[in-house]
Amino acid sequence: MRLRSRRTKALLALAGVLAAGGCGLTSGSPMVDDVKPGIVGQGRPLEGANLTVTSKEFTEQLILGAIMGIAFQAAGADVLDRTGIQGSIGAREAVKGGDADAMYEYTGTAWITYQGNSKPITDPHQQWEAVREADAKNGISWLPPASLNNTYALAMNESNAREYGTKTLSDVAALARRDPKAVTLCVEGEFANRADGLPGMQKTYGMKLPAGNITQMDTGIIYTQAKKGSCTYGEVFTTDGRIKAMRLAVMEDDRRFFPNYNAAPEINSKTLKEHPEIAEVLAPVTKKLTNAVARDLNAKVDVDGEDPHEVAKDWMVEQGFVKE
Repeated sequence: MRLRSRRTKALLALAGVLAAGGCGLTSGSPMVDDVKPGIVGQGRPLEGANLTVTSKEFTEQLILGAIMGIAFQAAGADVLDRTGIQGSIGAREAVKGGDADAMYEYTGTAWITYQGNSKPITDPHQQWEAVREADAKNGISWLPPASLNNTYALAMNESNAREYGTKTLSDVAALARRDPKAVTLCVEGEFANRADGLPGMQKTYGMKLPAGNITQMDTGIIYTQAKKGSCTYGEVFTTDGRIKAMRLAVMEDDRRFFPNYNAAPEINSKTLKEHPEIAEVLAPVTKKLTNAVARDLNAKVDVDGEDPHEVAKDWMVEQGFVKE
């Protein structure tokens, strides 16, 4: 579906080679949104600043990149748009090397993929603090995170939610013990085999599902199969717009097994030192970014076919962050 921190090291290394070869880093165009300060940008504290915003290539990242760029414009900056870089490594290296100034990145991606840790930190704030501390020596500064957490989950359709009444993964485990045939899963191949995916989840929650209860398939198909009820539960990403569009019920990870992938502003440290006002500009915006907001915005693009930049701008205006 899309290159994320959960891909293998080999794929990430390949993405790094492609990025180093100039994939996406030499292009860019000015953001020309005619926006004025609203909640953010009062006094235009970034007047005269020239800032480059980047992102990865998938929908949520394109929206977050646009949100950041629009906030900077309202605060008076001239913004170069270099969003949509393929893969995680390319965008990360752009910020680290100074080819870009800022992006929204995920704490789990930094902790596991970039910083080389194998065990996630269960508390989201402590995870962010650990990432921030580790990246200080890399010339990267992390601003406070959003509650938006784009991680794994299991979800089911409305009919099955009514029939089985499960709300948490502990409930799913209890159902599996009580009625093993009731718990069937649709998952992608990577999730089925990774320690931070299905094997670890089963161990943490005491599930012992027969192999026949688990079907592996492409990510996009999982959502439709879960909607149809072909499998009781489908593996999903918690901020995917199809969750809302298909009215899927997401199971709470009540033992907090899955890694935290909270979105947070990742800023080149030299840029932040030169323009410390960036922190104040982004703070209220980041605070508003939740899973529910992300699902709604992502659905406007992935389900309704709207343009990611326009979706971002509309939301910024609706929230009063900027004015047209």
